[in-house]
Amino acid sequence: MRVFEPVERTPPRAGIVLFHGGALREGSADGLAPHCRALASRGILAVSAGYRLLGRGATSIDDCVADVRRAVDEFGRLAASRGPRTARLASGGSSAGAHLAMLAAMTAPDPGVAALVAFNPAGSDLLSVEPEAQRRLEQQVGIAPNRLIEYSLVEFVRPGNPPTQIHHGTRDDVEPIDSVRRFRDSMVHAGNECTLIEYEHAGHGFHYPGNGGHFNQIIDATARFLLDRIATSHADTPVVGPPISSDLDQDSA
Repeated sequence: MRVFEPVERTPPRAGIVLFHGGALREGSADGLAPHCRALASRGILAVSAGYRLLGRGATSIDDCVADVRRAVDEFGRLAASRGPRTARLASGGSSAGAHLAMLAAMTAPDPGVAALVAFNPAGSDLLSVEPEAQRRLEQQVGIAPNRLIEYSLVEFVRPGNPPTQIHHGTRDDVEPIDSVRRFRDSMVHAGNECTLIEYEHAGHGFHYPGNGGHFNQIIDATARFLLDRIATSHADTPVVGPPISSDLDQDSA
């Protein structure tokens, strides 16, 4: 876990833990460090976390989900040590990491996760793909046949899901925008808050610095969302300044 804190002696106004993408086979906690550093400069305690990867410690997606749940718990303890103002937290991530964070929050609700933020999330509506593609996905993530429904986010939409903000490109060739729109519509129909911010002509991974010029816009929207939904004191003036960064492993956080 890479931890990014607001300026020294400034209590965080909100907190979020983000999980990297990489199709469950690549990536590390370094992946979303730029996002966390930028969020910390806006007064948010931000953590970029890793998880076991398929073929490198994880035998199936279930191991990845278990690690995400553990990281969320550890982040809660870390945030609590920073003061009561970070008691309500958010989770999220990019691509496969966003899928894991959303799946964990929607299948076993954690009262500590008060909001979700997703950058081009995968797995919005897995049953919308062709049957042969479904079977390939099941093999790729190490699960038994006919279990894919257990990982399709739209299947777990219920009243009371956390407020969710999604950033997605209209030309994403990994997760089609139509799948994400169906997820958004399902969330809204269930009475949940779900905001989908679409980026015209943007492809997968558009949210990284220097990749399409959307980084600052995404960070600004994410910070506003977090501070509006989970900050405990709206009267405070937003903090802008250089964040403090530290590295923690998952056992010591």
